[in-house]
Amino acid sequence: MFFDIYQERQKMAAPLIKYTYENYKYWEGKWELIEGFPVAMAPSPVINHQYLSVMFASEINKNLTDCDECLVVVEEDYIINEESVLKPDVAMICNENNQFITKAPEIVVEIISPSTAKIDEDIKFKIYEKEGVKYYILAYPNHLFAKVYKNENGFKKIGDFEVEEITLDLKCKVTINFDTIFKKLRRKNDS
Repeated sequence: MFFDIYQERQKMAAPLIKYTYENYKYWEGKWELIEGFPVAMAPSPVINHQYLSVMFASEINKNLTDCDECLVVVEEDYIINEESVLKPDVAMICNENNQFITKAPEIVVEIISPSTAKIDEDIKFKIYEKEGVKYYILAYPNHLFAKVYKNENGFKKIGDFEVEEITLDLKCKVTINFDTIFKKLRRKNDS
């Protein structure tokens, strides 16, 4: 899938080097590794991006007070295999006994920025779907809404959310209020 992007380049250039997690863990800066190819992450996200990450993390986390099996993490390595390591903006993980995410998260939230939209909406979408992430949320800070997908033998779009509330069908019940998440940014934009 991701490797297909490089096939044409490979015909014209020197052979591409594929990297592994062993290489990745020594790199400086912010990177992801997709099918053996390094992908530089954008520089530090803008304020609205960071704010939404915090809001999604806290909105999901407030549901987990009585759930000892699950926790919310922000920008943690999700080691899919030796050649693919992603860093979701927010993830809810359950029964993870490693230092990094090694099992498909229950929920992944990616905050979309213009520089990462193609990767988040297409490449990561397919990877998270294949790996069995139960819910994938794409949040759009410039438009103040989120798309929510549920994995039922592939991601199916539940809908677009701006001010609505949704309860996700998980072992630990999670309700997300999108009005709470977007309210402050909406007020800021209106002023």
